[in-house]
Amino acid sequence: MPYISLADANHCYTLTPQRDSQITMVFVHGWLLSQAYWQPLIELLSPHVQCLSYDLRGFGRSGLGERQDFSPRGYADDLGELLGQLRGQIGQRVWLVGHSLGGTIALWSAYRLSEHIAGVLCLNAGGGIYVKQDFEKFRRAGQVLVRLRPSWLSRISWLYESFGRDSTHIPLGRDWGRQRLVDFVSARREAAQQTLLQFTTAEEVHQLPQIVAQLEQPVYFIAGDRDQIMEPQYVRYLASFHPASRAGSCLVVELPQCGHMGMLEQTAAVKSQLMNWVLYNQEDQEAITLLQT
Repeated sequence: MPYISLADANHCYTLTPQRDSQITMVFVHGWLLSQAYWQPLIELLSPHVQCLSYDLRGFGRSGLGERQDFSPRGYADDLGELLGQLRGQIGQRVWLVGHSLGGTIALWSAYRLSEHIAGVLCLNAGGGIYVKQDFEKFRRAGQVLVRLRPSWLSRISWLYESFGRDSTHIPLGRDWGRQRLVDFVSARREAAQQTLLQFTTAEEVHQLPQIVAQLEQPVYFIAGDRDQIMEPQYVRYLASFHPASRAGSCLVVELPQCGHMGMLEQTAAVKSQLMNWVLYNQEDQEAITLLQT
């Protein structure tokens, strides 16, 4: 896999060939994960659209570098640099696809890079409601997890099945369980801890709906009906702030029998939904262009 330097940190990325559609989908992974989980979805999508995936700063195979901003804005800046350096290699219409915490990064990126982002597709991502007791409990548990991650843990094979079942409705199997364990162990401690803390403050949680309310691009959400990490009610709540939702459009699709890892649990369904939304908006854009000419 190639690497690219963003804020003096080497970032691992994967870029498929351009297609006639001139659409590039950029995939942003979630907390303690990596770009690996997008690959089955990318295999289905890449014959139709160009796909770009990368490891977030401090996760997967990407380094930390000098940028110490682990907030959604900091990671949005990383993404902006990535798109800037790859300009000329990617399509004219860029859609961001964010999973879980990656959905927050995608939404912030669309806000900060409004001229360059055609739309956002959020998978198992929502929020905007801050329940102090629940968030404090989550932050405490997360910090314990980050501290207790010896490198030898990834070699304990009997943990693979457990990690393959974690936060899913459809178990992912031993191979994906091993991948999740490897990514869990290899995430840099500073990045893992600071993203947990900076993404979950009351200020950040309350600001996210305000960001969504200001987005002019189309934004769509896919929820899992069995997702216990990001329950569908929180996905629908965040989607309700988008101008299109307030105008009566339905922006949320709920996948049956799906937990928090939709891109692996329901790969074909996620692919079909993403293509439907992107092509729908592509046709709208082409119609607008014809009317203007």
